[in-house]
Amino acid sequence: MDYDFDVIVVGAGVAGSVAATALARQGHEVLLVERGTEPGAKNLSGGVFYSRVMDEVFPGFAQAAPVERVITRNTLSFLNAASAVNIDYWDQRLASPVNAVSVLRAHLDPWLAEQAEEAGVSLISGVKVDRLLRGDTHFYGIEAAGEEMTAKVVIAADGVNSFLAQGAGVRAKQPTKNLGLGIKSVIQIGEDAVRERFNLTGSEGAAYALVGDATMGVPGGGFMYTNRDSVSIGVVLMLERLTASGLTSSDIHDHLLSHPFLAPFLEGGELLEYGCHLVAEGGQAMQEGIVHDGLILIGDAAGFTLNTGLTVRGMDLAAGSALAASKAVHAALEAGDYSRLALQAYVDEYEATFVGKDMHTYRHAPGFLENAPLMFGPAGRLAAEVFYGVYNHDLRPRRHIAKVALDAMRGSGVRMSELVTTSLRALRAL
Repeated sequence: MDYDFDVIVVGAGVAGSVAATALARQGHEVLLVERGTEPGAKNLSGGVFYSRVMDEVFPGFAQAAPVERVITRNTLSFLNAASAVNIDYWDQRLASPVNAVSVLRAHLDPWLAEQAEEAGVSLISGVKVDRLLRGDTHFYGIEAAGEEMTAKVVIAADGVNSFLAQGAGVRAKQPTKNLGLGIKSVIQIGEDAVRERFNLTGSEGAAYALVGDATMGVPGGGFMYTNRDSVSIGVVLMLERLTASGLTSSDIHDHLLSHPFLAPFLEGGELLEYGCHLVAEGGQAMQEGIVHDGLILIGDAAGFTLNTGLTVRGMDLAAGSALAASKAVHAALEAGDYSRLALQAYVDEYEATFVGKDMHTYRHAPGFLENAPLMFGPAGRLAAEVFYGVYNHDLRPRRHIAKVALDAMRGSGVRMSELVTTSLRALRAL
């Protein structure tokens, strides 16, 4: 048949724009379709982007793209009701070459789409794709607002739910155990305040991973990171466990913002944005049903997100999966074979890169984070009691730190066997 395009990409996020750009640069006719009024309009602000993969597509990405700050400080914070125990890591080597940046997707996504258009991609915004077109043997395009557009290959980059794949019956609705609910606020405090409150210089940025009281005992975690003149802060809660807890996501989010350790960072700030979004939490188990005759799923639509408790990664994996897909699709187009067998090279491509290898390395992380009750309260309180015993000079003679730790453990109700088991599971998962 005569096709309107070689490739149609649905979704102009990181994954969609990277895939479209890479394929257009290889001489293919590519259509990029975005549901929002413009790319980035429907994205919940942004995140920490481990951005070195982007240099493969856009050399000097961190200098050319509209990024917020270069992340050089990473802090793991165990929050308790009236205390916090932090592991604070700052390293100037993370700035050169740039390792990670904070981004606001409302700024980044339009820039990525512009790069795609400069590469020759046709971009259509404000269009909701209603369904995939499917023949007797393969997918061959999309239908939007009653209009059909055809392509040799369709790449779905339409988000964690991938309603297109669900509607076509090729990918089941994800169970709640594979999903998290992210709730985030962006609070403007001013550029000077960002530097002063987070002890930063120049364009340096900080990222905090928050556990314990951050989620009121619900498995998941909190985050806080710096933008140029604002702070993004929120929680990601495991959906199944949130439902069982009886708590509301907004109550947990508001509880986090009022925590006495975090409140000073936000003091006097203006709320710029507030929203919620489903997040893939299933890890490697979600990479099923992502290759079909004439169809590939990439990015969030294929579940490429990793939460290790220390880092939350999605955008770098989305970009990496997009590059793997572009290589497989290019080879298929050159060979004139758009079958599932030919497009299966996509899986081989991403499994050979950091994308597949990291998804495999951390394949046990979702199960660990879901079933590690010590991480969501007792561990932080135990650590705080140990440090309180060390630093609280109440005129009584000092005790050996080993005795302080043992007494703290006895008072915490945490069993040594439980602590050892959790530690071993953490080593295995992370």
